[in-house]
Amino acid sequence: MFFTYLRRELRRRRKAALVVASGLALGIALVIVVNSASAGMQQAQGKVLESLYGLGTDMTVTKAAPPPSEGGRERPRFNFDAQDGDETQSSDIVMPQGFETLASSTVGKVADQTGVAGAVGGLSLSVLKVDGEFKPGEFAPRENTSGGGGGGGGGTGGPQGEVRGGGANFDVNSYTVYGTDTAHQDLGPLTSSKITDGRTFETTETDAEVAVVDSAYAKEKKYKVGSDVTIKGTKFEIVGIATADSGDASANLYIPLKQAQTLSDSKDKVTTVYVKADDSQQIAAVKSAVQKNIPGTTVTTSADLADRVSGSLSTASDLATSVGKWLSIAVLIAAFVVAGLLTMSAVTRRVQEFGTLKALGWKSGRVTRQVVGEAMVNGLVGGALGIAVGVAGAYVLTAVSPSLTAEVGSAAAGPGGGGGGMIRAGGPAGQAADKAIEIALTAPISAATIALAVGLAVTGGLIAGAFGGWRASRLRPADALRRVE
Repeated sequence: MFFTYLRRELRRRRKAALVVASGLALGIALVIVVNSASAGMQQAQGKVLESLYGLGTDMTVTKAAPPPSEGGRERPRFNFDAQDGDETQSSDIVMPQGFETLASSTVGKVADQTGVAGAVGGLSLSVLKVDGEFKPGEFAPRENTSGGGGGGGGGTGGPQGEVRGGGANFDVNSYTVYGTDTAHQDLGPLTSSKITDGRTFETTETDAEVAVVDSAYAKEKKYKVGSDVTIKGTKFEIVGIATADSGDASANLYIPLKQAQTLSDSKDKVTTVYVKADDSQQIAAVKSAVQKNIPGTTVTTSADLADRVSGSLSTASDLATSVGKWLSIAVLIAAFVVAGLLTMSAVTRRVQEFGTLKALGWKSGRVTRQVVGEAMVNGLVGGALGIAVGVAGAYVLTAVSPSLTAEVGSAAAGPGGGGGGMIRAGGPAGQAADKAIEIALTAPISAATIALAVGLAVTGGLIAGAFGGWRASRLRPADALRRVE
């Protein structure tokens, strides 16, 4: 009886039911689109942060380098031997980049902290290479134009000629090198790149003279798998080409950590400790524990870096999480209220019907359940329409949205720039300008979003039913008799 009456009433009042369902559908669709856009923003920011210091890294531990006036590193100096004749000269300066070095034992101390699932050390280096040649000048005697027997330089004590030509021609090349722990390659900047040619390091190559090169740098220098690259007199064989998943690579070259320590005279030193937490919800607690138990270090979490991301990605993210959220809430509340008022109005117009049913023996509770049932069906229909419109809207947003840019300032450009990841691909250590990364915006729809939409549809139906049921429960059979003509 309940479902038969329900079906007949909904069919008889199709227009009113469609209006209620459409109002709910609009609010639900907007919520789906805003939630999908917000999820897309979070994914985009995640890609930016992964490009900074690698996949799976929750935080980094570093130590800020002191200013030069307070005992920081001296400016690099190049020393060349002066020799006779044309002489090719080459000199490399390899030095830790951006941060003060930490003892390798710090990695173990961090790993022992409560809540830490894993910790890996890395050494970020800047290489400044100068090579070229000196060409000595040639002495040319002066010609005697005075006709006398003396030298033409103004007396026997004057110069008898001059040095002509000579000089120097040098080329300066700078690039970045990252020393990776080949025995633990699950954390660190290299994880944000994929090997597109050759292979990655083997776990046994802890001190091998092998290297993985970034694809952009390899293209610039015409490197390929099997090529050799020489750093400070040590020849490394390129065994793999890596391509960054998004943005620029963390370094131009990756070599085993021990080799990086040897080249930079940083034995048993690292610049950055990459940390993975047991639980993403406990990152703040882990950060506090590390800072408390390992004094003098700076702990940077992914949330800290996210706060430093600017550009159109940050603007769009703020818009989606603030304006979009409150707009969708406002529209949703309006849809619920309108649905409730329309349902209550429909009940008022059915005074004769419900009064007659009560006169025939229907209890107030049964009338109320009938109204609530009709409102629930309207809510579910509105939910189905809202999901369809929301999915279509998210698809259109993904299809037509332009690429967004994310800019990370030098303060966040570690491991060579001060925040736990590195965003520049080359250049000397002092080059710490902002770098823009282009990210394609998507609007993914998750099962949680669909579940939220269904929940909103049910809630909307219940709210509308509550309004209508309250009005129906107040009707009396006498009201029906007054309206009988």
